[in-house]
Amino acid sequence: MKAYFSVFRMRLINGMQYRVAAVAGIVTQFFWGFMFIMIYEAFYQSTVQAPPIELSQLVSYIWLQQAFLVFIVLWYRDGELFSLITNGNIAYELCRPFKLYEFWYAKLLAQRFSGALLRCFPILLIAFFMPEPYKLSLPPNLASFGLFLATLMLGLLVLVSISMYIYISVFITMSPVGSLLMLGIAGDFLAGGIIPIPLMPEWLQRITYALPFRLAADLPFRVYSGNIPVNEAVVSIFTQIAWLAVLILLGRLAMNKVLKRIVVQGG
Repeated sequence: MKAYFSVFRMRLINGMQYRVAAVAGIVTQFFWGFMFIMIYEAFYQSTVQAPPIELSQLVSYIWLQQAFLVFIVLWYRDGELFSLITNGNIAYELCRPFKLYEFWYAKLLAQRFSGALLRCFPILLIAFFMPEPYKLSLPPNLASFGLFLATLMLGLLVLVSISMYIYISVFITMSPVGSLLMLGIAGDFLAGGIIPIPLMPEWLQRITYALPFRLAADLPFRVYSGNIPVNEAVVSIFTQIAWLAVLILLGRLAMNKVLKRIVVQGG
């Protein structure tokens, strides 16, 4: 465990060096945040029925999406791992005294953590001081805030566990494009990244609740805003833990299986 923590720490320090890229990301995410809020503001003004989520809660939902974007999207990838598989350098990884699944998991976790640390605080700080209706609201109580942090961290672990399947699939396909397109786009949609889940049709909501994607994005953000009450949030934590255990177990089995049939590409 100490070795994997060292890998996490070194990758985190390395990721924190890309400050210019983080500034560009902050500007981009502010643009998308304003655009989405203005669209939904117009929608709320013209609707004849009361939406299932208040506008202030939806605004907080959107700003949290933008602040923690690298925590919740599957298309955020590590190109180095793809290159290791496709150019033959995976042979060097297999010589390391680590289990490959845990080693890559620690690297991917640190990559997302460093990206969020560089971007989230400026976005959250500025959003708190925005005028209505663009302002990021405070959570309704301390319990909601504490559960938000817990579900956000567990959701990150769930998302990294899902993203591991993309890298494992490249051992078979030798190309990350198909896996990123299928799992990445479908996963982001089912997580509420395009349309917030409360605004989806009921039949589609039932599908999203049966899958793990929403546990990384929709769940923590709605807990923060108060759209998901405290008692339901507590139950959802156990759901996150159960999904995390299943995804890691199946991911390890899949990794061991592909490594038994691996063919090193390159010279």
